[in-house]
Amino acid sequence: MGRENITIKDIARELGISPSTVSRALKDHPDISQATRDAVNELAERWNYRPNPIALSLKSGSSKTIGVIIPDVVHYFFSTVISGIEDVAYQRDYNMILCQSNERWEHEVKNIRTLLSSRVDGILASLAKSTTDLSHYRNIIEKDIPLVFFDRATDELRTDSVVIDDEAGAYKAVNHLLRMGKKRIIHLAGPQQLAIARNRLSGYLKAMKEYRLTPSDDDIVKCDDIESAEELVPQLLKRRPQPDAIFAVNDLTAAQALMIIKRHGLKIPEDIAVVGFTNSQIATLTDPGLTSVDQKGFEMGQVAARLLLDRIENPGRAVQNKIMTSELVIRGSSSAKQSH
Repeated sequence: MGRENITIKDIARELGISPSTVSRALKDHPDISQATRDAVNELAERWNYRPNPIALSLKSGSSKTIGVIIPDVVHYFFSTVISGIEDVAYQRDYNMILCQSNERWEHEVKNIRTLLSSRVDGILASLAKSTTDLSHYRNIIEKDIPLVFFDRATDELRTDSVVIDDEAGAYKAVNHLLRMGKKRIIHLAGPQQLAIARNRLSGYLKAMKEYRLTPSDDDIVKCDDIESAEELVPQLLKRRPQPDAIFAVNDLTAAQALMIIKRHGLKIPEDIAVVGFTNSQIATLTDPGLTSVDQKGFEMGQVAARLLLDRIENPGRAVQNKIMTSELVIRGSSSAKQSH
């Protein structure tokens, strides 16, 4: 007999016992006879009884659920982060509610409202591109709800975070291009209100400075998605002298730039080399393969989840800001020696 929204009271009424007896029987309490425990569990199974998570959270003060806010669910990097979070949450018996901001501040605000009304024990978040007002995150901290930022963090709030070494990763990428003999390197940059974009720009400038090269303002172009690349990269190719390398803030932009360069009859990496940032699946699918900085999304998700769950279970511990080490994965888009 299938039923919906079965409660402890329904089971108690059916068996002619008290709700408290049912509750203790479901928890295998030794004070309840084996016969009663068997009868309660058999009926609970037959009626597909499931405890009400909100009722449980009200009673215990814990929902065993965490909220996760990501900017874009189709982005390969964030999908790998989610896998890492889920891996740790599952091991530690926590559920996960996933929200997507679509890179919009107002969506982020709604996401947080939803998660708070769901009584999550803590929140993992990566900032949307358009977020400059952080009052909704301050509200979480003021409510003493654990908050951990991953990938896109902010220095304005005193909270746990885990990021990749964006500046060092960008430095490795541009230093590699310079060692390949490239000098006119364009940086396709992200929005500078995001720390990751500022840090990747900083790494680019640091590497160029070491080679006594001073990029002009025109060499740093706000271009961090496919649409921007389609509009701006053809204009960059008209410059004289022509750029001989592009370092993009992410792989999608780098892959699109690579396709546009090929469309214009130029050889990669001989005429123009291309390097991205993320080391996503697309990096292995382009022709030639895309050199990219590995952002280690799965590991980042694991570290972020552990930080949050440790904070939930030990609220008094000191704030931790973890920086993970990136790696440059060299493929054919920057080195003719690489066959793929």
